Amino acid sequence: MWNQLRTDEYEGMLAETVTMTGHGGEPVHAYLARPLGEGPFPGVVLVAHMPGWDEIYREFTRRFAQHGYVAICPDIYQQFGFGTPEEVSAKVREGGGVPDDDVVGDCDGAKNYVKAQPYSNGKTGIIGTCSGGRHTFLAACRAQGFNAAVDCWGGGVVAPKESLTPARPVAPIDYTEQLDCPLLGLFGNDDRNPVPEDVDRLEEELKKYGKDYSFHRYDGAGHGFWYHHTEMYRPTQAMDAWNKTFEFFAEHLQT
Repeated sequence: MWNQLRTDEYEGMLAETVTMTGHGGEPVHAYLARPLGEGPFPGVVLVAHMPGWDEIYREFTRRFAQHGYVAICPDIYQQFGFGTPEEVSAKVREGGGVPDDDVVGDCDGAKNYVKAQPYSNGKTGIIGTCSGGRHTFLAACRAQGFNAAVDCWGGGVVAPKESLTPARPVAPIDYTEQLDCPLLGLFGNDDRNPVPEDVDRLEEELKKYGKDYSFHRYDGAGHGFWYHHTEMYRPTQAMDAWNKTFEFFAEHLQT
């Protein structure tokens, strides 16, 4: 839970850029943060949003490490080159987006990297916001071995056929039957992507296949309500959602 740290306990953290094996065996940069100590610690893969492999995602990665997780955030846009997050994300948009197969492979590689470490407890979750929420749901369905997934307002999980592209040939909702881990969904009722009707549609599909899931929908919040560096931030809803995330991962990754 948030702010439940004991003042008499030692705290230390290591945060650095590492190289892991991603889609197709390619080397991919990733930002890794972990508590100091022998562990064992559970793992979390973070999937960045469309603004890219940016500072807020490094902050999120360290937050998970502070709460006892080995957290890794792969650069899923690396194939488009290097630069500032704004420069790289512009290249991604111009290139039609990163292919879904590549993202799934990179997320799977990040999971395998964490689980291979001597301080891992063998369990790893995945979480992402915005487009990263879409990628999280996709990876949780297509990559085997995740123990829990958190979709934060992932737009495009429900997608009409006319919106599909060579990079995104299948709507993630069509993979729902393959989801093999518990899912937490966090959504703002004022969001325009996904709109509440999209969330309803996804919930129907999860019920259809008997999946283990929990959705929380927030009044007064729209897209990106965790982003404290923007006007989208809603502190009350954000902190409630963070607490639900920590509770969910504790239940499925720490036991």
